[in-house]
Amino acid sequence: MSALPGVLLLGMENAIALTITRELGAHDVPVHGIARDASAIAVASRYCRDWTQRPDGAIASWLPDVIAQTGARAVLAIAESDLLELATLPPVIGDCHIFAPRLDRLARVLDKRQTLEVAANVGLLTPQTWQPLAGEDFAARMADMRYPLVAKWANPQAILPVLEAAGLEWRKTDYLHGPEDLRALLDRFAPIGRWPLIQQYCAGHGLGQMLYMQDGRATLRFQHRRLHEWPPEGGVSTLCRAEPMDRHDAQMTLSERLLQALGWEGQAMVEYRHDPETGRYWLMEVNGRFWGSQPLARACGAHFAWEAYRRTVLGQDEAAPAPRDDLRARYMVPETKRLARILLRPRAIDDPYFDRRPLAELGGYLIGFLDPRSRYYVWSWRDMRPWLRDMAQIVRKAVRRES
Repeated sequence: MSALPGVLLLGMENAIALTITRELGAHDVPVHGIARDASAIAVASRYCRDWTQRPDGAIASWLPDVIAQTGARAVLAIAESDLLELATLPPVIGDCHIFAPRLDRLARVLDKRQTLEVAANVGLLTPQTWQPLAGEDFAARMADMRYPLVAKWANPQAILPVLEAAGLEWRKTDYLHGPEDLRALLDRFAPIGRWPLIQQYCAGHGLGQMLYMQDGRATLRFQHRRLHEWPPEGGVSTLCRAEPMDRHDAQMTLSERLLQALGWEGQAMVEYRHDPETGRYWLMEVNGRFWGSQPLARACGAHFAWEAYRRTVLGQDEAAPAPRDDLRARYMVPETKRLARILLRPRAIDDPYFDRRPLAELGGYLIGFLDPRSRYYVWSWRDMRPWLRDMAQIVRKAVRRES
């Protein structure tokens, strides 16, 4: 039985939570999950010591009781909505640490406009950006933009209920190839008088630099390159590889400087579009929560949840071991959907620069299973039940659709 104090983990329903559960459990930290129901894949992990069905109501109304019942010494959360609620609570309840950024810092990171303003002051390269506002001269701004463009909401958590109430679809990104596309998007959201952030499209590939910040300095660093995403034109990382730490070192210094300027504490990923041909790094956003490619970081030994736990709960201050840089990780369900899109519906990929090579994509997909460097978001020989549960849920959903 572990002598280490336990952790409460909110949101056990996805691969990120599964990774955190496995990471802490492998360090002999008891993980008590808070889940919507027993079908959550992280609940099935051998490293999940126990779980509680999430009570109704605001987190503040039930979390102190769960802390008292479990004796947990730390609380972690996956979803931004949960982090926003935790950010309003005291940083410590009894002797239990609430691992959530303070509300002012979290709000600054969630609002992409504020992040870009701070980044520009620090010296980072930011794309041409326009936030449409009611009463502006849209025609003049449209003529001034450099096409193609990408539209994304500055604060998704704030706009989701507004869109839902108006019956409008939320999309993570819209690609706008010319003024006609931009005009159609502006007209679509005119009824609510709210519009997404409009940015110039930045060529290149995704580069994520992850840092754990404590007292204004980074105590753990890791970086990866996005190779595939779902949807193919940009979204969730489905195949990524670790990048050696001697690459992009000047940019890593800027990433740390940005987090210092934001007053950030804890884990964060600074996301860029890196164009190797020009050497430019365009800042996309700062992800202030545990990120989708967490399984790769864990496989390489960059243990961000453990870093938070050992430094805050155990008071350890020795340097973390250097992570590996030779692995890659695959998120197989969306990776398979991506391949199907490329093979069967290539014209549906709304990215003017996407390289459509179906045979090469199919070959890479198959060879990946034989690559000794490959790791997986959900599958693990040592912890198979989450994968079995995930597969069973996929089959049930397919059966329901056919019915």
